[in-house]
Amino acid sequence: MTRKDTKDTRGTKGTQATRDTQATTVIGRLEELSLLRELIVPPHKESHVLLLLGDPGLGKTVLLAEAAREARAAGMRVLATAGRESEQDLAFAGLHQLLRPALDRVARLPTRQAEALRGAFGLSEDPAPPDALLTGIAVLTLLSELSDEQPLLVAADDAQWLDRASLDALAFAARRLESEQLVLLAGARGNVPPAGFERDLPQLLLRPLTPPDAGLLLDAQPRPPHGRLREQVLAQAAGNPLALIELARVIAADPDAGHRWTAEPLPLTGQLTALMAAQYGTLPPGTRSALLLAAAADSPDLTTAVPGLSADALAPAEAVGLIRLDTPGPRFAHPLTRSAVYHAAPFAERAAVHRQVADALHDQPDRHAWHLAAAAPAPDEHLAALLEDSAAQAQRRGGAAAAARAMERAAELSPGEPDRARRLLAAAELALSAGQADWVRELAGRVLTLTSDPDLRIAARLDIGWSLLWSNRNAEAFDTLLSVAAEASPTTPAIAWQAAWMAATVAHQTGLPEVCAKARAALDLLDSREGPPPSAKDRPADEYRIWIRACTDPFGERADLVPFLRRTAEGPLSDPGTFGAAAWVLDETELAVRVLREALSRLRAPGVRGASGGVLSALEWACVDSGRWDDALAAAREAGDIAAAYKMETVAGSADLTTAVVAAMRGEHDQVAPLLARVRAAVDTSDYRGFAARIWQTAGLAALAQGNYVTAYTQFSRLFAADGTPLHHHFSYLAVADLAAAAVRAERHLEARTLLERALARVDPAPGPRLEQLAARARGLLAEPDSAEAHFAGPLADPTGDTWPFERAQLQLDYGEWLRRRRRINDAKPTLMTALETFRRLGAAPWTRRAEAELRACGVTVRSPQGAPGALDGLTAQQREIVILAGQGLTNAEIADRLFLSPRTVASHLYRSYPKLGIAGRHQLRDIIDRRTTPRTDH
Repeated sequence: MTRKDTKDTRGTKGTQATRDTQATTVIGRLEELSLLRELIVPPHKESHVLLLLGDPGLGKTVLLAEAAREARAAGMRVLATAGRESEQDLAFAGLHQLLRPALDRVARLPTRQAEALRGAFGLSEDPAPPDALLTGIAVLTLLSELSDEQPLLVAADDAQWLDRASLDALAFAARRLESEQLVLLAGARGNVPPAGFERDLPQLLLRPLTPPDAGLLLDAQPRPPHGRLREQVLAQAAGNPLALIELARVIAADPDAGHRWTAEPLPLTGQLTALMAAQYGTLPPGTRSALLLAAAADSPDLTTAVPGLSADALAPAEAVGLIRLDTPGPRFAHPLTRSAVYHAAPFAERAAVHRQVADALHDQPDRHAWHLAAAAPAPDEHLAALLEDSAAQAQRRGGAAAAARAMERAAELSPGEPDRARRLLAAAELALSAGQADWVRELAGRVLTLTSDPDLRIAARLDIGWSLLWSNRNAEAFDTLLSVAAEASPTTPAIAWQAAWMAATVAHQTGLPEVCAKARAALDLLDSREGPPPSAKDRPADEYRIWIRACTDPFGERADLVPFLRRTAEGPLSDPGTFGAAAWVLDETELAVRVLREALSRLRAPGVRGASGGVLSALEWACVDSGRWDDALAAAREAGDIAAAYKMETVAGSADLTTAVVAAMRGEHDQVAPLLARVRAAVDTSDYRGFAARIWQTAGLAALAQGNYVTAYTQFSRLFAADGTPLHHHFSYLAVADLAAAAVRAERHLEARTLLERALARVDPAPGPRLEQLAARARGLLAEPDSAEAHFAGPLADPTGDTWPFERAQLQLDYGEWLRRRRRINDAKPTLMTALETFRRLGAAPWTRRAEAELRACGVTVRSPQGAPGALDGLTAQQREIVILAGQGLTNAEIADRLFLSPRTVASHLYRSYPKLGIAGRHQLRDIIDRRTTPRTDH
């Protein structure tokens, strides 16, 4: 259909030989080409990403090639890569192909980004530990800086065959492109985006050509069929351009072929493959050998390295359209052509050419090992060991998925059962690091069928429990983990404690009483066993116990656990992340923030960053609770980056929820619904009841802030059944005061009072100062006016309540309003003023307005403070974070390195922030950041 490439073509005028030198008309894709031109034609004010999807032969490659041609004509630089089936297990092979023309620019990246990218490409003698996040950020920064110099088109064809590490890095960068002069196009076979590109990116699904366009394309062929044969080709091709071209070529050479198609119908792909294989069989022997060698090598770059790939030998194949001789080497007309050639040869011939390729690639150990493995007719320990070494190399470079595949193949080639089981378990552990839960479960399941070794079996079952947990199959995960804990406790307590810890995590996520009871029973069983505690490198038993008890009964266990928690915090912690999360669950919020930040300082090192997702999730909420809302948003942004790099849906969901709840409290209403919708799409809230509770609480807060009190009450009421049973044993109770506030304004006093008393009767009488403060506010709001003061004033006498400033200020606001209505104006003023100061400091605009209105009703003239830092409220969360760091004196490069952004993105955010802040430039930022929010009043 177009110049250069017969793959996925629509129609072309001219011969194969002319396709490299002139552009021709693309038939039947005017709308698609128009869309691509809109993205490519300057000016480039923002970045664009588009996925081209469709069945084989529909024209993805042609459209990408046409886009590249027009991009070059428009003055853009073009970087391109194409997935190859033979290289999908080689870590970062596709990314290296894409960035090879720009590798000289890597040295200009921030040091740790440059080290990550060199390590990924195997270009460093002493590579840094693998870090998917840093590698993704390095790709983003490099592409961004290249686009600063010249508008850039990034094109990735056959993305379904790109190795997973390359896909992840490209997808990570694609989601963070903003104002760069950059267009990223990716083509992939099928109707489903490739891994990593599944969500939130625009897609263009190619359809078969319409009958008129299919006829035009067929008639444009050098020897188009006529009459009955023409109708038969059109019917067989069903609008697939590649099929039209290939069938027309075959029927021109053999008019009787149409009769065979009728007698032996094949699926379209099978039919095309059969046609290509038949063409391959008619070639001279020398050409067939060279073509099979090219199919096995599957890389134009290997032309000079592998003898036998001469242009003379391949010329007959080019003449019939199976291959194109091009720079840097021979290219198959379509991936189906390579597949047809490769599988048309018997195994012995394929094995021989793989050994030939392997002999030429001793300087490339990964490819050498894989080609030898492809030639292996039976298990071979030497080859298994080579692939195990290849897996280790891929792991050091950060290609966990490639490492797992190499280890899996090593297991398949292992002659002995013990080595096979050991390597399969190692492959499962690597797949776990890659975040591929289904694959983990498959590999670990194979270990169970293969070996009776108890240590290998219990480790495999633990991996299966993990995979079920990360597949959102909580019930199965919980049962598996409990059985592992019970079976492992006598002999392998470290695994037993880890299983119990994970089971407790499930219990906290579900919030179901029966699940919590079973998790607690697992702890009791472990405590009853005699035996050594976990070693120092594992989580110590004390930290396990705190976590399990906190997860299963956060209010009832609090009185006993908190003194123990504080004593434990005075010594060294084996796992500050788990300990800090336990402190957060137990409402030891300040301790939680301190310990979780310490944990992050350890986990931000390259190579271990993936373990920081859960720590960031806990820190987000601890910062929300403690009034560090900008810190919470920063943690949520970082968690979102981690989740994208390491495929953690629940971590991403928690980050979105954090962002949504801060937006709700700040009155940024347009952000809330899309964020909550994204959480619902990512997490099964029927299993993850903690997420469900947070969603209803956030939706209720947003409605309350907008004055939609009936809606707010409806949302909050979902947190409890009519008999007071909580949807979630922990999070439901954090909304009791807001439920009461909505009920009062929705005139549902009696109903709400009954519901809350039933709910509060289910928790410990001394649940801790936070819940006591929330319950007191709820009771004060719902009490008769004459008896409300005792409920309001009681918790205000306890300074511990200041730990949760927003909740404290809400209590002060409601108490101040009650005092004003009781005409105790002088008592109301200081209480309301204190609340207003907190709301302003937090940027809680809806509550700020309420407090100001109450003060005016008290006769106080309240003015906004000069240069109010409330101006920051007009910024996005990321802009706010960048502005604060810039105000502290950090350069754009330093901010970019800290926040995992490109310097251009930082500069763009600052440029867009200045008008919103009412300032001219960077030199005025410090004044805005340092100004206090204390309001000025005139009495």
